[in-house]
Amino acid sequence: MAQRNTWQRERVRGALAEADGFVSAQTLHQSLREADTGIGLATVYRTLAGLTAAGEADSLQSPDGEALYRACRSTGHHHHLICRSCGKAVEIEATAVEQWARDTAAAHGFVDAEHVVDIFGLCQDCAAKA
Repeated sequence: MAQRNTWQRERVRGALAEADGFVSAQTLHQSLREADTGIGLATVYRTLAGLTAAGEADSLQSPDGEALYRACRSTGHHHHLICRSCGKAVEIEATAVEQWARDTAAAHGFVDAEHVVDIFGLCQDCAAKA
């Protein structure tokens, strides 16, 4: 079911677009609270789920299990390098990973296999500070 375009949805979409890198729903909610929008955490979660389903947001799971989101910069299947410190994200092509996923699935008799590959590390700026 498609989400209605409400002012709350537009504010969440805008806050997500302004965020640097991937952010949690709680972090996004905090920035909306600081802007005195009155938007609740449940609305933020619901909107992020809808934006992700519509392909307007990327979603991934951090190494510690938290769901993170960011406004989609490209369409179609893609992968990311994500800084564990500042959250900076870079979209990357991963041709070798794509081929490996197809070959591995086929070797085990699977078809229509999907995969998620995101790489977490420290960006150059955060590594220099460490």
